[in-house]
Amino acid sequence: MIESLQHLPSAEGTHGALSERFTDLAPPLTARQAAIESARCLYCYDAPCTRACPTGIDVASFIRNIHDHNLEGAASTILQQNIFGGSCARVCPTEILCEDACVRNHDAEGQPVKIGLLQRHALDHAQFGGHPFERLPATGKTIAVVGAGPAGLSCAHRLAMLGHDVVVFEAREKAGGLNEYGIAKYKLPGDFAQREVEFLLSIGGIEIQYGRALGSNLQLSDLHARYDAVFLGLGLSESRRLGLTGEDAPGLVAAVDYIATLRQAQDLAALPVPRRAIVIGAGNTAIDMAVQLKRLGADEVTLVYRRGFDAMSATGHEIEIAKTHFVRMRTWAAPLEVLLDDVGQVRGMRFEETRLEEGRLVTTGAIIEIVADAVFKAIGQGMDLAALADPLAREIERSNKILVDSCFRTALPGVYAGGDCVAPGQDLTVQAVQHGKLAALAIHHDIQSKAEAAWPT
Repeated sequence: MIESLQHLPSAEGTHGALSERFTDLAPPLTARQAAIESARCLYCYDAPCTRACPTGIDVASFIRNIHDHNLEGAASTILQQNIFGGSCARVCPTEILCEDACVRNHDAEGQPVKIGLLQRHALDHAQFGGHPFERLPATGKTIAVVGAGPAGLSCAHRLAMLGHDVVVFEAREKAGGLNEYGIAKYKLPGDFAQREVEFLLSIGGIEIQYGRALGSNLQLSDLHARYDAVFLGLGLSESRRLGLTGEDAPGLVAAVDYIATLRQAQDLAALPVPRRAIVIGAGNTAIDMAVQLKRLGADEVTLVYRRGFDAMSATGHEIEIAKTHFVRMRTWAAPLEVLLDDVGQVRGMRFEETRLEEGRLVTTGAIIEIVADAVFKAIGQGMDLAALADPLAREIERSNKILVDSCFRTALPGVYAGGDCVAPGQDLTVQAVQHGKLAALAIHHDIQSKAEAAWPT
């Protein structure tokens, strides 16, 4: 994945010392802090925090359970709506969702209830004797799920709850998708992502087959013929290109590839780390990349974006994280040229200043050069078109993403899709979880309706 960085020096320090820089971003609440914080909740009727949650968690109810020292009840309330509640408590942008809607955010205190930390407290400390949910009686139906990310596994879990058997096909060696491979290591440290997957699978009825990639050793036409329904949770696996000469030179890589390598690294001290780096992009992935480089010991990291701060898709909270790590931010600059040294390796980039004219982004002709040992592009992901290349898959309507109806049905009967691969979407873990859950309910409804229609009167 990051072979083109092997000419760079390794991270300074031992694996143990570097690992200490990748513990949880925010410290957990103590029992006393959780008690105090839960007492701040007003338990609003028609709570705006619940309405702001993409998965519809009954926030007031789970916080009341925490206040009443019923952590198992709190955790069950969360997991009923969001089986990935543990990871979402850590990575969800609560500052623009539930906490932004909290009425405490708008009263004299001006400080919302710490919903994300309370959710984490409940799920980290709840002690279940087994899986909290039981499966309904077996339906005899088996559904194929392609992709073991948050959308696919959420769909699989809900289908298993409803009594169906599920076979999940995953291209990589581990399940978890973005949680396992794409989230900053300081947000989901250690083996948290895998423990969450193991907990989800403990409901039973879910089989995962690894090393199975749609369009390669797996065809949609076969799945459509063999299974009662198919759910596509393909994600967005292809990094967009800058379209510049030198883009394939040693020293220029996709940020997601480096993040995946970092998350799977057994020895952080063996990772190649540039002394000076450029990160191109304006989303949370760009922030994750820049901050992790600083934590690995990079001296200078510059994040470059072609528009202004107000147009960045990264949240204000993420931008502040970057600032506290002394990440330099250069806005209003568009990539123009990759600069190479005498042996063809990246030595920096040339940018052209931009501005808005009557709402349109234009270049000004002014040139900026930034010296760097490596460049990381975080300019968005696209679908792997090879995944939907077989004749049957071509019947699925798509633009740059798969088009689905309100129940996540594609144009191909019996095939559903959700998560980052569908339009519209916000590319949030919590939204992918909701897509998978709602698609599972639609699959169950459609299968039951078909069975009822076939039943003789």
